[in-house]
Amino acid sequence: MRGGQKEPLYRRVNTRTHGVHHGGGEARWARNTKAAASDESLRGSMHAGQKHGLDYTPLYRFLISKLGQDWDAVRAEAVARLDRAEPIYHLVARSEAEERDVVRLGESSYWSGLRISDANVLEKVAPDLGLDDMVPSCACCTHTFNGARFTQVFAADSEG
Repeated sequence: MRGGQKEPLYRRVNTRTHGVHHGGGEARWARNTKAAASDESLRGSMHAGQKHGLDYTPLYRFLISKLGQDWDAVRAEAVARLDRAEPIYHLVARSEAEERDVVRLGESSYWSGLRISDANVLEKVAPDLGLDDMVPSCACCTHTFNGARFTQVFAADSEG
């Protein structure tokens, strides 16, 4: 921590590693065509709004650690330590329609879905859901729930 500032709630990851896929590629098929020249929606940056190479796991751990606390204070601290506020709402539901018991982020990383109570307190959507309730979907990946490895092992269906 430099100058009294707390560490950011995200970390940079290597995006040049073999096998790291960034999605996209569609813009190259629309460039320099008659349709692109006449359609305003096809113009502009090929990479607008994309953020690669950031891992928000520290943010998710921070939010889980702040359960039961005042949402305004938690959000203010998180926003001060982030590059942008949007990743907060990967876990925290803004409305009842967005609430999820479990949120999957990445291939095999699961987190408790969070919401703001009527008393403006950060809470889990499904408080009784725990690590022992989680079952991996394959044997090849390391599945985690709130940063801890699943306790159950993958069981292949006998039917096949």
